[in-house]
Amino acid sequence: MRSSIHLRLLLVMLAAALCAFARASSASSFGDVKTPTGIPAEVWSYFIPKDNPLTAAKIELGRQLFFDQRLSADGSISCASCHEPQRGFADGRKTAVGIGGRRGPRNTPTLLNAMFSSTLFWDGRAVSLEGQAPEPLLNPDEMGNLSGDDVVARLAAIPEYRNEFQSVFAAPVDMAGISKAIAAYERTLVAANAPFDQFLAGNQAALSEAAQRGFNLFRTKGRCSVCHSLNNSFPLFTDGNYRNTGVAANYADYDSLLRRVAKLNRKSAADSQSLDQEKGKLELGRFMVTRDTLDIGTFRTPMLRNVELTAPYFHDGSAATLADVIRYYVKGGNQNAIRDWELQAVNLSDDEQRDLIEFLKSLTSDEFTSNK
Repeated sequence: MRSSIHLRLLLVMLAAALCAFARASSASSFGDVKTPTGIPAEVWSYFIPKDNPLTAAKIELGRQLFFDQRLSADGSISCASCHEPQRGFADGRKTAVGIGGRRGPRNTPTLLNAMFSSTLFWDGRAVSLEGQAPEPLLNPDEMGNLSGDDVVARLAAIPEYRNEFQSVFAAPVDMAGISKAIAAYERTLVAANAPFDQFLAGNQAALSEAAQRGFNLFRTKGRCSVCHSLNNSFPLFTDGNYRNTGVAANYADYDSLLRRVAKLNRKSAADSQSLDQEKGKLELGRFMVTRDTLDIGTFRTPMLRNVELTAPYFHDGSAATLADVIRYYVKGGNQNAIRDWELQAVNLSDDEQRDLIEFLKSLTSDEFTSNK
């Protein structure tokens, strides 16, 4: 499995400030924008692209768009319908539900700290928040718009949006502006001031004894940090990789799907089209983006901060609770021929599993802990 070198380089600065997360008790100014609580301004601003600088007005426009159901074809679904603030900007469903009750094939990832990811979606097909934002608008199972022009025409007919786009971008409503505004708002969705951070900063009382035992298990016997890296390069509990942990084998016809894929010559345009039409193709994960056989059945390793809030888990939502996730990894995942070689069964007692859960709960940021 290949490492995301780009992510490693980007997160070096963030790693240096890990303990500062807990110490930063109030937001500081960045132009006319306040940085999120718990992260130094210079680190946060490093991840803001030069072609989409943040302003308070742009963030507010993006916030309005994020919560506006008029972005969907039938006026029933907003971005917030699947990324609910009270659910850690996930939705609590096994897989996402779009217009007309259409159910998508994958679980909704959280948007918290998404600005620090070098790729978005479970398969990494978007490389920026700006690139991610239009996809749900045009997905028939999500917001159901037939084209970006339909979205633009609908918003341009609203005087308030016409005025705001002129004010923020000095341009009429267009898809580029919609994407930039939503991405700007999403860059304020940072949550990094958790009890765990306070513990690292020296407050031993911030973690219960059970959570501290869980922290030790996470790094040692539990082998969680093999994928959810916990070192100076990865303070967000992800290695930035794509891993086959066997979850895709939940798909009833998975073995048959793999046999059919193995027969295709993906250099052929006809075979490539055949693959795109294959039932169950999304269970091939990252492979559908790269067409690299090493990526068959692999999915992005998610960050673990605020993971307590974002059940159910895995790309297919098949684990209802954190306890289910841990039991899945205790057994070593689902057996399949191309499962990640680093995934091994681990012998954890029931008490040890509960301690691990207590540690994972300590990654919930303070502003969400108070709302539980």
